Amino acid sequence: MKEYKYKINGENYNVTINEVNDTTAQVEVNGVAYNVEWEKPEAPKPVVISKPVASAAKPAAAPTAAPAPIATNAAGGYAIKTPLPGVIIDIKVNVGDTVAKGQTVAILEAMKMENNINSDRDGKVASIAVSKGETVADGAVLITLE
Repeated sequence: MKEYKYKINGENYNVTINEVNDTTAQVEVNGVAYNVEWEKPEAPKPVVISKPVASAAKPAAAPTAAPAPIATNAAGGYAIKTPLPGVIIDIKVNVGDTVAKGQTVAILEAMKMENNINSDRDGKVASIAVSKGETVADGAVLITLE
């Protein structure tokens, strides 16, 4: 049994709750007994939320620059290609420069990350096929080495 005192629109009410069941309650308001009934609310329907299952992942390593794909082009040189689409942020070499294997020749912004494009071999820059700020597709030739 619980007792409450309410003031509604300036009037005082003494409410005693005697018994509560699923959809009914026996109450007294200022000494007068009432049987209060209500509808039982519908149970909410469960919502299934699908989440990908996390696999045992290795700790993320710091981004490293993968060597750019290199292929022989029609002129007999070696083409350094972009490994993914993006925007050329910077070109680190000029025509005629000698580059060493692993040297960064360009920087590509892809997926809001800067990626170093490295030479996969030693050589001399024969031509540069892109310019700073240019958008390139996956596999586009960036630089040709002799």
